[in-house]
Amino acid sequence: MDYAADLHIHSPYSRATSAQSTLAGLAAWARIKGIQVVGSGDFTHPVWFSRLKEELEPAELGLFRLKDERALPSPLPGISPALSTVRFMLSAEISSIYKRHGKVRKIHNLLYVPDIESAERINGRLAGIGNIVSDGRPILGLDSRDLLEILLELAPEGFLVPAHIWTPWFSLFGSRSGFDRIEECFGDLTSHVFALETGLSSDPDMNRTVSALDRFALISNSDCHSPSKLGREVNLFSTGLDFYSLRDAIKDNQLDTFRGTVEFFPEEGKYHFDGHRLCNVCLSPHETRGLAGMRCPVCAKPLTIGVHHRVTDLSDRTAPAHKPNAPQVFSLIPLPELLGEILGVGPSSKEVLRQYAQVITRFGSEFDLLLRTPLDEIIRAAPLLGEAIKRVRTGSVIRRPGYDGQFGVIRVFEEGECPSSGRGKTTRLQLLQE
Repeated sequence: MDYAADLHIHSPYSRATSAQSTLAGLAAWARIKGIQVVGSGDFTHPVWFSRLKEELEPAELGLFRLKDERALPSPLPGISPALSTVRFMLSAEISSIYKRHGKVRKIHNLLYVPDIESAERINGRLAGIGNIVSDGRPILGLDSRDLLEILLELAPEGFLVPAHIWTPWFSLFGSRSGFDRIEECFGDLTSHVFALETGLSSDPDMNRTVSALDRFALISNSDCHSPSKLGREVNLFSTGLDFYSLRDAIKDNQLDTFRGTVEFFPEEGKYHFDGHRLCNVCLSPHETRGLAGMRCPVCAKPLTIGVHHRVTDLSDRTAPAHKPNAPQVFSLIPLPELLGEILGVGPSSKEVLRQYAQVITRFGSEFDLLLRTPLDEIIRAAPLLGEAIKRVRTGSVIRRPGYDGQFGVIRVFEEGECPSSGRGKTTRLQLLQE
């Protein structure tokens, strides 16, 4: 079966997360996006875990469905998505803060397990180590290596994936508190780690300049804190719809079962370049290295060293090296952002949501439109949108990198090229042809 899976999300019990991130809300948006498997997120949080047990029931092996999945309300007026398959896979993210080799480490790791009993055993162990109640993504003084050991002991069929591995503040290779080598983090258990999450600010091409990562599969997920952001990055599979087939497809890392990943253009990620947001300073790695002490040229405070800089520090290749039969990579701009650019308004505006509903109704799902629908069909129905998607698919986009927590901007049209440029706010541009 061909399906898309977003395996890193958060519940309403994680900080700065929308109250709309309920199981029903996630499932409804998954149908609109065209996603069939969604991580449950936050199974370590007692209240959320109770809701998982109450609202889900076993489906295919190691996956779960909503008990009342036919009664899902549409998240947006005017959208009636098809009753497509949506399954949940038990997942959690742990924030480990601990000291190793004389330095404080702050590492986020993702846990995946196939059954409620495994999650319960892990929760019981973690509750004895620290506070798992205050946040859906608990902060524990637990070494990443020891977290992996707990997983292997209590849920041996589960797996651990280091999260957004290049993010400066909380990741395996983060410039602020990470390691230079995976072995430094996981020690004697490193062989049990077979996949890494690239994060929004990097993509597989960047990671494949580091030969030490060659044996690892690279997965991509949204890490969404609201259900409308589901699928901004996602994984594509052609394998059995069950926990074990999905896990093994990632582990095998072959195109025939792990078809690929859908990525942000990495410049859009909010830590791609170096910089200091308070001073509006955004710098490439080359520019940063030319500064004394790599400090902000305005205020002299330390810069936040971004993902691109960190990758180049650890890379040993001048160009990416992908193995034969490697999963494909599709760099896309989320549909609301495309519509917002065309219409000349924000991606969350009422006008974007209105036309988003019309476009989804016409083409079936966001990923069907962005990835699979023939361009000539899109152009006949919506010429401007068709041209935008053509440019996205060919990578012909304008990039302004993100830095120090500020998202970058990816555009498809030059200034003045789009009909919305300079038009009055009360003028309505209709994308779909009658």
